[in-house]
Amino acid sequence: MRHPRAVLALAAAASVVLVACGAAPAPSGSPDPTPSTPTPATSADPGTAAASVPPADDRTGARFVAAVPTDARPVVRTGDDWTLPAWAEPADFSGFFSEEASAKFHVPLRSVDVSWRQIAPTPDGPLDLTATGRAQDMSFEPLGAQLAADGPYWLRVFASGVDWAPEWVVTTCGVTGIGPDYDGESHLPIWNDCVWSALRDTWRKLLVDTGVLADPEFRFAYVPGGFTWVEFDYDIIGIAAEEGRLSEDEFLTWHARMLRDLADIAGPQVGQLVFTGEDYPWGPFGAAENLLATDAVRRGLGVRTGITEEFNFHLNETPAYGSAVQPDGHLTLTREGAGAAQVFASENECYTDCGYHAKNVGYAVVHSNLKALQLQLNWLYVVPSDSYLATYPSHWDWVRLSLGQRPETSPDAWAALRDAQDTYWSDDPIPGRGWKRRPWVRNLERWLVQVDAAGAVAHRSTIDRHAGDPTKENGTAYEGLHTDRTSGNRSLAFRVDQRFLSGDAGHRVLVKVTYNDRGKGSFRLRHAGGSTRSVTLHNTKKWRTATWLVDLTPDHSLPSSTDVWIDTSKVDLNVRFVRLLRLDAPAGR
Repeated sequence: MRHPRAVLALAAAASVVLVACGAAPAPSGSPDPTPSTPTPATSADPGTAAASVPPADDRTGARFVAAVPTDARPVVRTGDDWTLPAWAEPADFSGFFSEEASAKFHVPLRSVDVSWRQIAPTPDGPLDLTATGRAQDMSFEPLGAQLAADGPYWLRVFASGVDWAPEWVVTTCGVTGIGPDYDGESHLPIWNDCVWSALRDTWRKLLVDTGVLADPEFRFAYVPGGFTWVEFDYDIIGIAAEEGRLSEDEFLTWHARMLRDLADIAGPQVGQLVFTGEDYPWGPFGAAENLLATDAVRRGLGVRTGITEEFNFHLNETPAYGSAVQPDGHLTLTREGAGAAQVFASENECYTDCGYHAKNVGYAVVHSNLKALQLQLNWLYVVPSDSYLATYPSHWDWVRLSLGQRPETSPDAWAALRDAQDTYWSDDPIPGRGWKRRPWVRNLERWLVQVDAAGAVAHRSTIDRHAGDPTKENGTAYEGLHTDRTSGNRSLAFRVDQRFLSGDAGHRVLVKVTYNDRGKGSFRLRHAGGSTRSVTLHNTKKWRTATWLVDLTPDHSLPSSTDVWIDTSKVDLNVRFVRLLRLDAPAGR
């Protein structure tokens, strides 16, 4: 819930039960709408088998018997396929959160919002649980009433604004406001020793004395409490530095103290305190501030970003989340598990709001969520209307069941094939790292990696190009990669993360390939157990998804240590999404 940063700175057996995550409109914005329930294969698709599909309410996640391969024959359907195995369930400590909970849209977390002035009218004594408050043009009910309401919650303290902070803080600390921010609010210098000491004490009273940390309904809180929308943007910090009211050393010293103080207050629950700043922020101190969000995560705090709607921009090299751009443009994600609950979050609600103007809402929704899942987030802020939850229910249900999963627990692994421009890195290289095609990033991948191997070097597909959507800085993206038979590259190759399919034995998986039905040829899968039957192309120019039932052994035994190849015949193939679904639940499920 925020303005865009640009404003500041400018988808076995013949019957396999699947979760009704259905088929949502194609990410490419394909003009042919996809039905809300899967379309059975028809005689128009040679080499497929038909199966009855009873009605399903894919908004509630109802289960149904979907069309799946029989006798190793692939099934083909138009559009994308977001189905998941029936055993798929939400991961622990994960899900959607918003201002209000919504059972209809599977949003379990409501917000508890207060202003600092509301709960701390005096410097001494307990917090006020009965006063009302205001901030950001919102009215807040008494803290006591909000905490007593039913259901799990997340929490914000609107602290830094001059109109949010207790008047006694201004008097006692002798400070004045800095700003205004883009919403017209001036803010107190929370890095001031006196101001921070007072705010720190309020956080302790709230989290410890009032019992929030001990409350089983509490999930997480945004910290430290500044600035606009308590999202810790750097405009106020920049103004203070420009006016000579804040030095680099003062800010860095306070930032380290702030993290230390909050970690001391939360103890083993430190991961439930969510630092709302970002790596590589737009601030006045350059390299000195680049990895402060990473410092927060190293301290054990959670972290939240707010711009995954700009899915190509800025969030590829994100050390706080463990994501790094490799020399070939692929992204890797390495994150140490602390064993305790820790929040990795984003907010996907600004598509046609907050100053954003998505040209193709379906495309923007899908790709912002793919980015969020590539970052392996466990919590995602949504607004039912602004996030278009009712418009794309099957896709959002897939997202909900994917959040917070680990490779050992996830029902699927996937690779979204694409070439996308990260304009944040257009001018400067990543410190200490090469990047051959900077600023072009190859793919969004989650436990399935596309590999350029001899005979399988992928090429950018130009049939589905997007530019400046939903913002200009989001750059240009080419959705899909294709084979290049003229240069001897007749295949696309993929490597499966062995944590996803562990051991040397075969696993029953559905392999789903979303391709553009173009030309008069065919394609099939090759894996360690052999090759599948082919899918015939009919030159409809539509995006379609083919599904095979495969006994897959992910032993990296194919060339270049790969596991699955897509082999073409006669014509090149454009592919934008490859997904593996394991039909058998992992141990412990």
